[in-house]
This record gives sequence, C-alpha cells and structure tokens, in this order.
Amino acid sequence: RGGLAYSHKCSITSCLSVQDALLSRRLCPVLSFPSPCPVPFCFLFLSGKFGMVYKLQEKATGKIRAGKYFRTRTAKEKQAACKEVELMNLLHHPRLVQCLAAFQSRAELVMVMEYIVGGELFERILDDDFEHTEPTSVQYMRQILEGIQYVHHQSIVHLDLKPENIVCVSRSSHWVKIIDFGLARKLDPNSPVKVLHGTPEFMAPEVVSFEPVGFTTDMWSIGVICYILLSGDSPFQGSSDMETLNNITAARWEFDEETFSEISEQAKEFISQLLQKDSRCRLSSDKALAHPWLKQIAPSATKTLSKERMKQFLARQKWQV
Repeated sequence: RGGLAYSHKCSITSCLSVQDALLSRRLCPVLSFPSPCPVPFCFLFLSGKFGMVYKLQEKATGKIRAGKYFRTRTAKEKQAACKEVELMNLLHHPRLVQCLAAFQSRAELVMVMEYIVGGELFERILDDDFEHTEPTSVQYMRQILEGIQYVHHQSIVHLDLKPENIVCVSRSSHWVKIIDFGLARKLDPNSPVKVLHGTPEFMAPEVVSFEPVGFTTDMWSIGVICYILLSGDSPFQGSSDMETLNNITAARWEFDEETFSEISEQAKEFISQLLQKDSRCRLSSDKALAHPWLKQIAPSATKTLSKERMKQFLARQKWQV
C-alpha cells in the first residue's frame, strides 16, 4: 500500500551541507521560501519540540516527501537525531510512517520520510461523508494495534500515542499509519527507562509518577484513544493539566451512561482492560489484538455514532495549542 518496500534500511549520508545532499538527490522545493531560508525546503507544514518538518518534491518522479529537519550543532542534538534514524530503521511496517533517506552535515540532519496526505484520523471522522460507527472504530483500532504490536516486537515503545499521531494514508482511504517517533525509546530489560514527557491526557500513571515505563505504557494511551474514538469524550480531562494528571494517577474515570449507551459491552470491556492503573494488569498488544471486540464481524446494519462530542474535543485541543 503506497508502493513502499518495508524492508528498506535508511542509512545516514554524510555531506558538507544538507542543501547539497538534497540537491544531489534531486529533491527540490515545491514552493519557495522568502529569503533567507535555512534549508531548500518548500513549505513548512509542521514544527515540534524535536524538529521541523518540510514538504519536498522529488524531481525525477514528482513524488512528494516529508523532510524532518534537526539541528545537530551539539553532540547531544546529534545523538538524539541519529537515535531517531536508528529507531526508524527498525520500524518497517505498513501501519508505520517510513524513513526513506537521511542526510547529515556538521550542523544539521534531515530525515526524508514518506509524505502522508490523508490528515489526522479524528479530523477525517468529522467529514460529512465519513461513516462513524463502532465497527469502523474496530477497524481503526485493529490497524493501530497491528502497528504497535510490530513496534513492541522490536523492543521499542512509542511513548507519544495520541490522536494527532494517527493519520489516514489518503483522503479517501480507511487505512491509517502511526507517525512521530521523536519520543520513542528502545527498551532494555536490564536498564529501566523513566520519562517526564508526553501529552497530559494520554500519559500513563507510571509516566506521571516518574516510574519505569514498559510496553503497556503505550497500551494505556491506546485505551484513552479508543475511549475518545467511541465517545468523543476524554476520560481524564480536567480543568487544568494538574487536574488531568491527578485523575490519571488516581485512575479516576468512568463510562458516562448517556455517552456509552450505544456502545457494546465488549468495547467497554476492551477499554477497561487497557485503562488499568497497574501496568502489569493491562492487555499487551498481542492480547489486545486477540480480544473478542476486535475479532467481531461487522453487522450488516449498525448505528451511526454522534460526532458532536468529537467536534468539541478537537476544538478544545486546538484551543489548548
């Protein structure tokens, strides 16, 4: 799907400048920046804590790519950028965004990634022609779990699973991919990992408490995503980040009777088995994929879920940004 080979290894090409490297690969701007421009990329469409992503066009084929640009002026910056490339080299699966090439100079590094045009899944759901039902939600959750299962089998945790990082392959496709592995870590059973980052609503209790994370840390986040997907409500959202984090550490949540009145008991059981405070009690990715809710055959007729709460959730997310 998308014509990519999922065994491709992305090596880091050293060069005097990223600009020269991109030009040698015949990657050129689609549109031009006002001068001065830090790199010869065309259109800034996303920026984040760990890098900036630009839109590229390959001259030979006309294919659009994404270029994630990192500053690497210090040893720490260079190590972080190279680590992300190394992780991406382990993650070749149809449900994961793919790294196609990487170029490094003394001051910067760029990862050339596949460009995914479909937009965020939750944004797509709000389209008038987009059917939102429990069976379609099962389809999306199954794909997310297939991707995360592969990630976990490589001994990697994503650590930033949230709706913004689940995107549709195209504007008409029902296939999704997981993106943004900037916070991902490779786990070593002999070296516990503790982190102090993430998006409050989707952080697991062990992250909030600064305790060692594991593969089921991602599963908590998947439980939150599933809860929102089916209801449009966020299970731990408080009036402030502090209240949200307090709700998480107390594992204080419930199924609102009105909101979940049309949702099956199997779906609620699935979510409940993910939103367990004790990480050892949560479903693994393997067990989650084997859950009866994800094994069901879609009925010929099913009730359409309301999109109003989803609209309110997304509006709140944008306001917070």
